[in-house]
Amino acid sequence: MVTGRRALGREFRWLWTAYVVSTYGTWLGFGAFPLIVITVLHGGSAEIAVLMASGRVVGALLAIPVGPWIEFRRKRPVMIAMDLTRFAVLITVPLAYTFGWLTFGQLLVVAVVDGAADIAFNAASGSFVKYLVEPDDLLIANARFESTNWSSIVLGPPIGGLLIGVLGPVTTVVADAVSFLLSACGIRAIGGVEPKPERREGRSGIKAAELFEGWRHILGSAALRPLFFNSILVNGLISATEPLMAVLMLGRYGFPVWEYGLAFAVPSIGGLAGSRVARPLASRFGQRRLILVTGVLRACWVIGLAAMRPGVPGLLVVMAVEGGLITTCGVFNPLFATYRLELTPADRTARVLAAWSISSNTSIALMTALWGAMAEFTGAKAALGIVGLCLLVTPFLLPWHRRVVRAEDLVGQARRPDRVLVMRRRAGNQPVGEQIGQQPREHALAAERQGLHLGVEDVVAGADEHPA
Repeated sequence: MVTGRRALGREFRWLWTAYVVSTYGTWLGFGAFPLIVITVLHGGSAEIAVLMASGRVVGALLAIPVGPWIEFRRKRPVMIAMDLTRFAVLITVPLAYTFGWLTFGQLLVVAVVDGAADIAFNAASGSFVKYLVEPDDLLIANARFESTNWSSIVLGPPIGGLLIGVLGPVTTVVADAVSFLLSACGIRAIGGVEPKPERREGRSGIKAAELFEGWRHILGSAALRPLFFNSILVNGLISATEPLMAVLMLGRYGFPVWEYGLAFAVPSIGGLAGSRVARPLASRFGQRRLILVTGVLRACWVIGLAAMRPGVPGLLVVMAVEGGLITTCGVFNPLFATYRLELTPADRTARVLAAWSISSNTSIALMTALWGAMAEFTGAKAALGIVGLCLLVTPFLLPWHRRVVRAEDLVGQARRPDRVLVMRRRAGNQPVGEQIGQQPREHALAAERQGLHLGVEDVVAGADEHPA
């Protein structure tokens, strides 16, 4: 799972270890709740849809105050608290099952609390990674997280299915819960003294306006705004294919369950490979250029599912499409995560990440429900084709224009803080470049104060971001 040989320190090793444990636990438990609804509570597809949608949507709504609350607190205690929350709520499922008390209402509560805690943890962990890792090492760290995610997808669901078959339907829920407890211990072992963030205004409490600060920053950024709409649309559309694929492969075409699992587990190896080559490819071709290329490529695969058919040929089609999609996502995701962190000031990171997760979860729930309803009228295969066509439009939402950064937001944002290019406009609107030294923000702000015609749209951060 190691991406490259560069050491990121003892603290990062503990953080990565905690991530490995919790991620493998999550994928061991993949599909456990729908299985419990069917086999234990004797529910159907309607109950499963309500369970999955409510976990995302209601959890996302509950998480709206989370970003501002996390922003001005130490991130490590928040991460530990969210891990312990997920352990506590998940472990109630096997306990209730043991005593015959398990109900659908309890599963709903567990799904909602787990969803909200997951958003809070991700917001805090993104901020903590940015604090823990040097700017030049952010891509290495995100690539390692990404490789862990894909390797757990390859191994987790098959092993989880085996455990369920041998030990019963709630076995993997126990494993998932314990993984969060172990993750909390790993984060606790990081040690050190994390500085407490201070509010600029020196006031306490959360005001109503702060609830939407994350979205305000995203939509006000010329670079983040297109990525935001692109990512929530792509994630929602790709997630909408999952129930459609299950209906086609397990129902209409009669694939056995093991082949259905194989169709997604084997292509996930491509995600592992993609995450391992993301950094060397970015070093060779440039981070921004690679984001654009892989952002286009990941939108081109799903349309191929329209060629799906029964038998081995159909299985090979699914594996080829999923392999291409997952490999390009494996390259894109760590680049995107790094780019987003670089473009977000440290005092807004938690709010931006929380807003992003809330929007993504809501989009996934709504699009899954929309395409599920559409499939009732068009059929699952036609609905898959429409998803593929919609994805072909999403590359237009990528940040094709060169990114620009406000001078006052430049602190720590450039990957190469000694290579910040400041453009000064002269007569005729012709830019003249000037390389600034070790204190880019201070120089840029000084230039603004002195009236040197340095507009906020004229500051470009990063050595590879020269204007066209």
